[in-house]
Amino acid sequence: MKFGKVERPELIDFSIPKDHIDTAKILSKNKKEEPLNIYVGCAKWNRQDLKGFYPRGTKDELVYYSSQFNSIELNATFYRIFPVEQYQKWYDKTPDNFKFFPKITQDVSHLRRLNEQVYPIVDHYLDVSSYLKDKLGTIFLQMHTNFAPKNWDRVVRFVESWPKEFSLAMEFRHTDWFNDTVVAQELYELLEKNNITNILVDTAGRRDIMHMRLTNNEAFIRYVGANHKSDYKRLDDWVDKLVDWKEKGLKNIHFFVHQNMELESPLLSAYFITKLNKKMGYNLHIPKTTNESNLTLF
Repeated sequence: MKFGKVERPELIDFSIPKDHIDTAKILSKNKKEEPLNIYVGCAKWNRQDLKGFYPRGTKDELVYYSSQFNSIELNATFYRIFPVEQYQKWYDKTPDNFKFFPKITQDVSHLRRLNEQVYPIVDHYLDVSSYLKDKLGTIFLQMHTNFAPKNWDRVVRFVESWPKEFSLAMEFRHTDWFNDTVVAQELYELLEKNNITNILVDTAGRRDIMHMRLTNNEAFIRYVGANHKSDYKRLDDWVDKLVDWKEKGLKNIHFFVHQNMELESPLLSAYFITKLNKKMGYNLHIPKTTNESNLTLF
């Protein structure tokens, strides 16, 4: 994932901004006596991307991956819609507590850009995705960087027509969604009204979209490491932030680790889970990283 990649990450201020004023209100409003749900994973499970993660002799990458992580940010579905049989295989290969968080196909977000032609595609996408059954997590839509507020009417129609039985998160990348306070507030209110999650993206070169505004009781975070030692301090800061939000009422943490070069995502994830377990008194499984890889903490 090269979105927001920079040549010299040591020059970037990675401080997490202050919460949007309405984030605490959202968490307080939704505060209930419910268990905390934490899902942490990578973006892919194939051996080529997660170099060194799989022990020698691993026959099925998804089977092994799902023995180490409780979730996957399923980017494969961005490139094409798979046949029903593939979703059934994914379901059968993974443990009962595993969840898939699939990305909506680029036909919807990038090629047709939420125009009137996307709705039959969405229907088909949801139909096959439903075969993941109880292992289907929040579906997410990532809009193109040049998808701007001039397309506001398309966003409204899409959000209001989204079937409520499927959880949805949306990621906006054009800076004008956030640097115009009126536009930003309208977007947040639309998502909040329709119980759509506002995705938080933490990447080096796009600090302008670190808005820290939750729109429901779900923190869906796409963290992009810079292949730099600062990646670990950034994860420490996220643990502290999530602890703070938990105390304010947060019940759903969905945290997915990327890197500009996918070399150490499993190691970063293991580090993050270890710290999160300690700070929250949780017992999420810590992925094994002491295999034949040469992964190091820099």
